[in-house]
Amino acid sequence: MHIAFNAYFWTYHHAGSGQYVRQLVYHLNRYISDLHITLIWPQMAGESLPTDIPPSVTLHPVPIKPGHLGKVRFEQISFPHACQAIGADLAHVPYWGSPLRSPIPLVVTVHDIIPLRYPQYRQKASQRLYTALVTTSARGADHIITDSFASKLEIVDHFQRTEWDTTAIYLAAGPDYQPAETSLVDMGVLRKYDLPETYILYLGGYNHHKNIVTLLEAYTYVARALGPDYPLILAGKKPDPTNEHFPDYDAIIKQLNLEKYVRWIGFVDEEDKPILYRNAETFVFPSEYEGFGLPPLEALACGTPVVATTSSSLPEVIGDAGFTVPPNDEREMAGAIIATIMDEQLAASLRQKSQAQAAKFSWQQTAVDTLKVYDLVLNGPQKPPPELQHV
Repeated sequence: MHIAFNAYFWTYHHAGSGQYVRQLVYHLNRYISDLHITLIWPQMAGESLPTDIPPSVTLHPVPIKPGHLGKVRFEQISFPHACQAIGADLAHVPYWGSPLRSPIPLVVTVHDIIPLRYPQYRQKASQRLYTALVTTSARGADHIITDSFASKLEIVDHFQRTEWDTTAIYLAAGPDYQPAETSLVDMGVLRKYDLPETYILYLGGYNHHKNIVTLLEAYTYVARALGPDYPLILAGKKPDPTNEHFPDYDAIIKQLNLEKYVRWIGFVDEEDKPILYRNAETFVFPSEYEGFGLPPLEALACGTPVVATTSSSLPEVIGDAGFTVPPNDEREMAGAIIATIMDEQLAASLRQKSQAQAAKFSWQQTAVDTLKVYDLVLNGPQKPPPELQHV
């Protein structure tokens, strides 16, 4: 079986779509011996070829022009042409950007449908056109993979699909995300970000649906109960306050009198994330919507108590290993955070449960279940599509 991957995000190491395609390709290549994988990679003028391609995986670069139009042309024209040229059996687009027409069977992974749920992400005409294009193309794909059962239900509804041609396949945390004793390396990383001995961590994006405003409102109660010894650490690229897609967080922090209790540390290197997770007292993830929710799973894998919300896929990921609270109830969110700090027995129980919960997810299983989808598409529906059991 010869699979052609759209490798647009291969070099985007820190993007969710980049992590997904790299982990999926690595594990398919490692565990499936009779699978031939070709990465169809868009190469801009003067750009060097990536050097981190797994053994026996073929790299097929195609030239593209920069900018959004270059990306769309690659997705709609160059990628399907390359699939035909290399003689692939099946094309897999590992993000929401598949071609309208494909010369070979097509599988597309739709991680979430945020642009359909949140109008603020498609205010410009170009955004609306692109959303309409990729929605139409996904409807015509032979099979859609998504990251959770919550996302599957939404995709079946919005894309007018059936349950038989849409499959939920969970993601997983990487092998570096695990509990460990504090080491000299850990101490160096903590100093690098000027982190205190105790802190509560948020690590992720800052778009509207991430619900950081509610977290800040909840922290007004946490600050009164715990004081400045447990600051809220906001990790990840700090948004420009003049950008219309983000609230002015600094103004909100000032308005809530949280300047002494909230600290920005900015972008975090990928290799440093496990250390930040496992040294946090609690990880908070207040999102209103997630296709999966990899950060809380990474925190669980590190043995850190998690407070998240009851929204979309998050209860599937967290199970009973953490707190899930209504996304717009700042009082309950604050109470859950405080409980993980003040109740040592509760915190110990959550740390124990978290590792067991995280162990239910593996990239090897993700690869195996994805291969079953490929077999289903190429060989017909002799068997029901491979669905994961609820975890």
